[in-house]
Amino acid sequence: MSAGDSAAHGADPTPFQQAIAKVLTELDPEPGREGLKDTPRRVEKAFRFYTEGYRRDPKEVIGNALFEAETDEMVVVKNIELYSLCEHHLAPFFGKAHVAYIPSGKIVGLSKIARVVDIFARRLQVQERLTMQVAQAIDEVMKPRGVAVVIEASHLCMMMRGVEKQNSSTVTSCLLGLFRKDERTRTEFLKLIRS
Repeated sequence: MSAGDSAAHGADPTPFQQAIAKVLTELDPEPGREGLKDTPRRVEKAFRFYTEGYRRDPKEVIGNALFEAETDEMVVVKNIELYSLCEHHLAPFFGKAHVAYIPSGKIVGLSKIARVVDIFARRLQVQERLTMQVAQAIDEVMKPRGVAVVIEASHLCMMMRGVEKQNSSTVTSCLLGLFRKDERTRTEFLKLIRS
């Protein structure tokens, strides 16, 4: 039985659930009402899922799906949906990632690129670090001739609070190898993700 299921089975609340119950007491004038009774357990279960990336290793995900290949042409996986939590407010941010690499003797199963994005998105994050972590993980394991990652995301911490700008989005990039050194390669990548 997981910690998140303990309250549903009559076990004592976990420390996580106790902390959420305390937060509810601070926020809601009726924290004991029916709708909130099982909220601490549900919130723990949800947050364990939102942050499951801490328990997964991108090296294993990529390393188990590398294949010999003779191509040295750019591979682009674009519009990879991502959902994450801002580490400053625990508010969600969401958007899409575009990932490219230039093989150096090996290619990777395409679904693994999306899984690497998920591994780092399912952590408490800032978008800038998320972008770098995805690029560095692919670069470290595959040793390609270049890696490029662009992430476009909307942040609820800007949309629901603070400046309350509902139409704002943030774009971050990390370019390694040929994508950083060669302007033609970089331009080709940017053209492909915009098309």
